[in-house]
Amino acid sequence: MRKFIRFICVLLFPLAAIAHVNSPDVFYDGYAGPYHLLVTLRPPAVVPGVAQVQIRSVSNDVNEIKILPLRMIGVGAKMAPLPDPAKRSKDDPQLFTGSLWIMVRGSWKVQVQAAGPKGTAQLEVPLPAVSTSSQPMQAGLAILLAFLGLALAAGLIGIIFAATREAALNSGEGPAPAQDRRGRIGLSIAAFIVVVAFVLGNWWWGSEARANDRLNYKVPNMQSSLVGGSLLRLRLENPNASEPTRFRSEQPDRIRLDDLIPDHGHIMHLFIVRTPEMKAFWHLHPDQAQTGDFAVNLPIMPEGQYKLYADIVHHTGFPETQVATMNLPAVTGEPLSGDDSGSFDLAPTDKVAQLSGGYRMVWQRDIPPGPNGERRALPKLKAGEPYWFRFRVEDKDGKPATDLEPYMGMAGHAVFLSADGNVFAHVHPAGSVSMAAVGLAEGRNPKAAMENMEHSAPAAEVSFPYGFPHPGEYRIFVQVKRAGKVETGEFVARAE
Repeated sequence: MRKFIRFICVLLFPLAAIAHVNSPDVFYDGYAGPYHLLVTLRPPAVVPGVAQVQIRSVSNDVNEIKILPLRMIGVGAKMAPLPDPAKRSKDDPQLFTGSLWIMVRGSWKVQVQAAGPKGTAQLEVPLPAVSTSSQPMQAGLAILLAFLGLALAAGLIGIIFAATREAALNSGEGPAPAQDRRGRIGLSIAAFIVVVAFVLGNWWWGSEARANDRLNYKVPNMQSSLVGGSLLRLRLENPNASEPTRFRSEQPDRIRLDDLIPDHGHIMHLFIVRTPEMKAFWHLHPDQAQTGDFAVNLPIMPEGQYKLYADIVHHTGFPETQVATMNLPAVTGEPLSGDDSGSFDLAPTDKVAQLSGGYRMVWQRDIPPGPNGERRALPKLKAGEPYWFRFRVEDKDGKPATDLEPYMGMAGHAVFLSADGNVFAHVHPAGSVSMAAVGLAEGRNPKAAMENMEHSAPAAEVSFPYGFPHPGEYRIFVQVKRAGKVETGEFVARAE
C-alpha cells in the first residue's frame, strides 16, 4: 500500500525539476519579429505535467500571444497541435500568462506567436523537461484514500455475503442452515479475492513506482583528478535511464555521452569556483579525449577546495551540468589563453567591481527607462521573479567603455551561483538557454547558428535575464571582453 501511495504522489505532489543545477526556470530575452519579449518558462516538476509560461512584452504593441509546445527533434517536432492563447493580465497589459502540457521527458521547445499592429511573428524557446524526485503523499490524503479503500472493500465483501446467503429468500423469511453455510463460504471467498487484489495491486503499483524512480533525473557527479601537477582530468557520468520503449528509434532524445554538440565553439564550458569565500573563479574549456573523457591544463591556482560545474549540450539541445568537488594543491599552471579566463583575486561587491587599467563594472540597480525616460530604483530582489540584471563598463573617467569586444559571440557571460554552491546557472544576454539549443529550436544547424552570432563591438552595457529560484545570498560573476582581455566582475545579491 505504501508503494501504491508513493506512486500516486508522483502525479499529485511533485518536486522541482532542474535546468542547470537546482535552477529550473528558463529565461529568454528575444524578438518575435519586431516584438521584444521576455519569456519565462517554469518546467513541470514531474512529466507528464504542466509547464507555466509567462511572457512580458517590452513595449505595449502586442495585442495577442499564443503558445505551442513542440518536441525539439523527432516526429513530435513536426506534428503540431493547435496553439493555446495566453491570458493577458488585467493589471499589467504587457504581461501574458499560460500553461502547457508536457507529456514526455526530454528536450522541448515552446513556440511563442505574437500578433500586433506590425503583423504576426514567432520565436522558439528551448525547454528541457525532466522529473527529479518523488515526494511522500500528504498524511491527510493518505488517510482519506486508505479509508475509502477499506470502505470499498468492506462494501464488496458485504454484497457478496448477502447475495450468497439471502438472495433466494422471500420477504420476511430467515436463512436456513444451508444458506448460512453458503453465506460463510461466499464471505471467505470474497475476503480472499479482496486480499489477493490488494496484494497484487500493491505489487503492480510498486513496480510502476520503482520504474518511475529510475527515470527521475539525477544530477551527474563527474569524476575529477589532477595529473602531473596541473592537468585536470574529467570523467563524465551518465546516471540517467531512458524512457522504456520497444525500439531505440523511439528514443530520439535519450541522454547519452557520445552526442555532445559545441556551444559557443566548445564542447564543454567548465566553471571552477574556490569555496567557501568564492573570490577565485575560472571559465575554462577542456578538450575531449574520447567519449566522456575531458582534460584541461589549469592556470595558476591557490590551494583550496573547489566546486566544478561542467556545462555540456546534447544533440537534442538538452543542456546538462555535471558537478564535482575537489581539493587542489597550489597549482603553478599555464597562462590563460584563447577563450579561457578567470582570476583568483576578485573582490565581491554589491555595486561597483574594479577592473584592470582603472576601468570598472557598475551594476545598474534601477529599472530600465520607461516611455518618458524616467528611471526608478530597483526594488528588493524576490525569489521566483524574473529580472534584467544590467551592468555597465566604464573607463577611468566614468565614461562608457568604447573598447569592448564580443566574448565567444556574445556581449558577455554571467554565472549566478548561490552562496552554498547548490544553485548554478550559466546565463547569456539572451537568457539561461544554450545558444546551440536556440539554433536547434529555430531549425538551424547549431554550428551555423554559432557562426552567425554577434561579431560587432557590443555596447558598454550588458544585461542578463534571470530569476533566483530560492531566497538567500548569491554571487554573480559577469564576464566581458575588453581590449583583447576577458575581465571578470563579481557581485553579491540577496533574494528575499
